[in-house]
Amino acid sequence: QVRLVESGGGSVQAGGSLRLSCAASEYTYTYCMGWFRQAPGKEREGVAAIDSVGSTNYADSVKGRFTISQDNAKNTLHLQMNSLKPEDTAMYYCAAETPCDYAYLAPYEYNYWGQGTQVTVSS
Repeated sequence: QVRLVESGGGSVQAGGSLRLSCAASEYTYTYCMGWFRQAPGKEREGVAAIDSVGSTNYADSVKGRFTISQDNAKNTLHLQMNSLKPEDTAMYYCAAETPCDYAYLAPYEYNYWGQGTQVTVSS
């Protein structure tokens, strides 16, 4: 069972940047990996995902601002977030899907989850 630990969250002003990381306890290069977020009172939503061959999928709300990447040598997933907006404020979660079918953005497709890291964007 893969364990996932997120880091890199924090507080920034609108327009700023953050880079989230997710360290996995084992090789995940055959998995699909994704970033999700959940704001208070809202459902968890998919932000970005990447499959085992590097194909990516982004939510419309973050296209052009966020970039998902995977460092297979270090078993680490990243999410570079630029031009942050107050509406990006949420708890951000890393997740893994195995077997890897497609880089889905639906949370129910994912088997393993981290504990989350908080991102707060002030106006």
